[in-house]
Amino acid sequence: MTLPDSVDGVLELLEAGDYVGDRALATALFLALRLGRPIFLEGEAGVGKTEVGKVLAGALGRRLIRLQCYEGLDVSTAVYEWNYARQMIEIRIAEASEHADREQLESDVFSKAFLIHRPLLEALEPQPGGPPVLLIDELDRADAPFEAFLLELLSDFQVTIPEIGTVRAEEPPLVVITSNRTREVHDALKRRCFYHWIDYPDVERELAILRVKVPGCEERLTHQIVAFVHKLRDADLFKVPGVAESIDWTRALMALDTNVLDPETVDNTLGVLLKYQDDLERIRGEQTARTLAAVDRELATAPPP
Repeated sequence: MTLPDSVDGVLELLEAGDYVGDRALATALFLALRLGRPIFLEGEAGVGKTEVGKVLAGALGRRLIRLQCYEGLDVSTAVYEWNYARQMIEIRIAEASEHADREQLESDVFSKAFLIHRPLLEALEPQPGGPPVLLIDELDRADAPFEAFLLELLSDFQVTIPEIGTVRAEEPPLVVITSNRTREVHDALKRRCFYHWIDYPDVERELAILRVKVPGCEERLTHQIVAFVHKLRDADLFKVPGVAESIDWTRALMALDTNVLDPETVDNTLGVLLKYQDDLERIRGEQTARTLAAVDRELATAPPP
């Protein structure tokens, strides 16, 4: 599938992948795709940043190459490494030969045939169906020095391997970088990307998300869920629930054949929304009842959809 030729085309592409995005996100994606620049998506955990890369790959029919970042990630895991076992076998075979050429042997064992491609190098190789979508996920979890490995890739879509030289992409991959902002990413990397902050959705968009992701849920229950979650996001919690938790909670309530929220059901399923004991203790019991009562009052006075 060809790249969309307008912002509306990007919105349609996202919709085809069951992703409910706003026009600001679609505009940022359109510009990144049209101008061949990486896009850097930042926001709280669970707001749909990673899903953007997945949806792009699926909707465009491109291969998704995902690099999940973590503390200690290095070039041998992210870019390339040599197949040392195979190199040693080749050296042993050459040593057993009476006509071994040491210079030729060194050249041979440090050729592409002995190179193990990791995600970043793999993304520069031609792929069936066109350039892949390279998803560099949760970059903020990697060590800050790792960002230096990315600068050449993001600016020129190439990597330099000392023993071989520069490997450059014939067609640049579509690069999506995400961060939960647990630390600041260096300006040098951000300069190479278009930037977009994905915030928690407003009530209407979150309702639309649940209708797409969890079809069949009772409309009243959907409104209760969204209103309750939005109340929690305004509370003083260590980690407020994201959209991913809203979707999980809706599915959990449907699995329990719940049609209307009540305090007991909320307390029993609160662990789907909140992931820290202190937050659970702060909300359970009387606070759950008060919050749910406030939700029901708001919904009772709200105009019909």
